[in-house]
Amino acid sequence: MFAADTVLSDFDFEVKNKNEKIAVIGRNGAGKTTLLKVIAGEVGLTKTDGKEPSISAPGNPAIGYLRQITFDDLSLTLDEEIQKVFKIILDEKSRIDELVSLMDKAAPGEAEKLAAEYTALMDDFRDRGGYYYEKEYDSMLVSFGFALSDKEKRLSEFSGGQLTKLAFIKLLLSKPDILLLDEPTNHLDMSTVAWLEDYLRNYSRAVVIVSHDRMFLDRIVNVVYEITYGVVTRFSGNYSDYVVQKKERYEKQLKDHIAQQKEIKRLMELVERFKNKPSKVAMTRSKLKMIEHMELVARPADYDTKSFRAEFKPKLETGKDVLLAKDLSVGYDGCALATVSLDLKKGERLAVIGDNGIGKSTLLKTLVGELPPVSGDFRFGVNVQIGYFDQRMAMYTSEGTVIDDYWDEFPALTETEVRNQLGAFLFTQDEVFKEVSALSGGERVRLCLAKIFHRQPNVLILDEPTNHMDMIGKETLEAMLVNFAGTAIFVSHDRYFVKKAATQILDMRQDKVTLYPFGYDDYVEKISGLHNSENESRERNSDPGKNEDLEPSAVTAVSASQAERLAGKEAERKKRRIKKLEEKIEETEEKISELKDELCKPEHATDYDRLGEIQEKIDAAEAELLELMEEWESSQDEKEERDEG
Repeated sequence: MFAADTVLSDFDFEVKNKNEKIAVIGRNGAGKTTLLKVIAGEVGLTKTDGKEPSISAPGNPAIGYLRQITFDDLSLTLDEEIQKVFKIILDEKSRIDELVSLMDKAAPGEAEKLAAEYTALMDDFRDRGGYYYEKEYDSMLVSFGFALSDKEKRLSEFSGGQLTKLAFIKLLLSKPDILLLDEPTNHLDMSTVAWLEDYLRNYSRAVVIVSHDRMFLDRIVNVVYEITYGVVTRFSGNYSDYVVQKKERYEKQLKDHIAQQKEIKRLMELVERFKNKPSKVAMTRSKLKMIEHMELVARPADYDTKSFRAEFKPKLETGKDVLLAKDLSVGYDGCALATVSLDLKKGERLAVIGDNGIGKSTLLKTLVGELPPVSGDFRFGVNVQIGYFDQRMAMYTSEGTVIDDYWDEFPALTETEVRNQLGAFLFTQDEVFKEVSALSGGERVRLCLAKIFHRQPNVLILDEPTNHMDMIGKETLEAMLVNFAGTAIFVSHDRYFVKKAATQILDMRQDKVTLYPFGYDDYVEKISGLHNSENESRERNSDPGKNEDLEPSAVTAVSASQAERLAGKEAERKKRRIKKLEEKIEETEEKISELKDELCKPEHATDYDRLGEIQEKIDAAEAELLELMEEWESSQDEKEERDEG
């Protein structure tokens, strides 16, 4: 029971291994956070139907929960607060230093005792991370966006968001036996999320995560607990494994249920047919007993896929050119955060990504006129009508009810129209009479989206629209953007959402802003290639003997023999490149063939999500093949010209 309502009942939850990585998933309001509170001891269990609930924790493991961490004294410096986590390590270090001094002066018998204590302490000091805790502390601060100089700042000097991050850092450094995390990736930028993924994957203790970040869960967890309709079910594997297993379980249970119902019907027909014949009494009783002793297979509950919907067409159609920005510097009070150049065409979906504080939201606010440009210029094309979602809308409040708030904005609508439009965003029946101030963050987002979509814009500008959405909500918005007849610009830290929805990536970094005219998968491959190229370049520069790719034009005062040798090396390098291209072309063709075979498999015939994923991979592979072929042809032409010359 929770707040007089039963949230979860008759459930089993178990951390089976000391280093298990567990995801808890389910719709908003399903009871995920309540489950974490139960594990943390914040919420008690209530006896139901005469059953006594229990929680067993052999070995009394330390449980760490982010919500439990508060800062009692904001006058302390960051370093003073974090050092509390290392009290045992620091005390041990102090005692070890003391023992070294005492052993130098102790009598032989006493020295033996001190040495035994010293050895035991050194072992424990090592096991607790005493040799590397300071390095880990510094690395964690930097990964969460702090400077090492921030250690000397008082806690009162940090914002609320920064204090939440510091509480998170303190929790991670405390290394509890069971780490409880509730939406840990919310408000973290992509680089910090990537760091956190790596940290949690290698964390030597158990982790229980509530999250709607599908890619994050795929890369960390090996167990999934799903809460649906108040029932808690355990699945092995990551999130993608869970999706497959859930579908298989559903289909098997449905098949078994239908088969059993057919068998019951067959037996009952036999009973009805022969029940009045004296010679068949024993047979009919036998059939009834067979039915009576059957363990009934319940029909599986249908997937809880209820979500908002908005099938709308833009009121007006834009021209081909939607947004042109040339050297547009955005920022505050004349201070530029970033400079952007864009030429966005109709139908494109541009994802703006980058670290926190880099200027992503500032760019969007500049585009919608909330902030003036620092310098440069931008202009929208003809007929552009913008629908703008600001992440602050999740905090929007009003003393009115949902229906009054919506109706006040669109007074020309009838009550039926208002109710229908709110119903499409899951405000049904009495829910329309809720006060806006009492809505959850996710409900407020849905109310704001309902207003935006009613206006039928042709350009959507969305700042972190999925922060308060569950997985079904994210998938719904993904589909809406993909099918949207207009143009979209959105900021998101949700990589899976970006992967599904974006056709272009604007990568905002401290040193530069780069537009990638393709989707997320190609973007990841491109920046990985750039990173590798930079590393290779550094290696070549550090070892002149490896500098095989040096262009003759980059060498001054070379002799004829040197020039000939360099030209030969360049020809050999291009020859190797052609060979690699041919290998890559062959691999890509094989990949396309395998994907097309996969597309034709009977088990995928009605799995439209899977068919769509496979087709997306085929399209991407064919696009890659086209690029490879073009590069190969160009390289071949150069080789032929060189050979002829």
